[in-house]
Amino acid sequence: MTAARSRVLVPVAELRRRPGNRSQVDLEVPAGGLSTSSASTPEGVEAQVHLHLESQSDGVTVTGTVVVPWEGWCRRCLGACGGDLEAEFAEVFSTHPDGVDLLPFDGDAVDLTDAVHEAIVLGLPLAPLCRQDCPGPEPGAFPVSVESGDASDRRDPRWAALDELRFDPGEEGG
Repeated sequence: MTAARSRVLVPVAELRRRPGNRSQVDLEVPAGGLSTSSASTPEGVEAQVHLHLESQSDGVTVTGTVVVPWEGWCRRCLGACGGDLEAEFAEVFSTHPDGVDLLPFDGDAVDLTDAVHEAIVLGLPLAPLCRQDCPGPEPGAFPVSVESGDASDRRDPRWAALDELRFDPGEEGG
């Protein structure tokens, strides 16, 4: 799932009049639908972006913080969980980019779209917890037994969805 990417352009023409000029900018940026395998930003949410910009002789240095709500599933109990993600990023934009560390810009505005989206995706938890002391699944809801009998009777019902996704090599066409 990917979010519709509205561009995050920050004007810097006035800032660049003298090297060393500094500016702070606060933005709200659409950030819904960004995800990892276990967490995502809800559709329609906006991220709060706090930027610190500094003019250099041939570019602009941008450091920032992104704050956005996220939701996911607890890795222990499989219950819903979420919170607020706070991620930091830093980029250097130059009129003479090197293709590795320095990003290009036209001198009037810097495009922070990729930086903001990457900070969010890289900051999302890979294995979220609903709380630090989560004990895992409720034993009464998912009892464990060592009784003999049909194995399907003892199987954890949360695994049923995986049965539908299993690949059978005998069904491969071609």
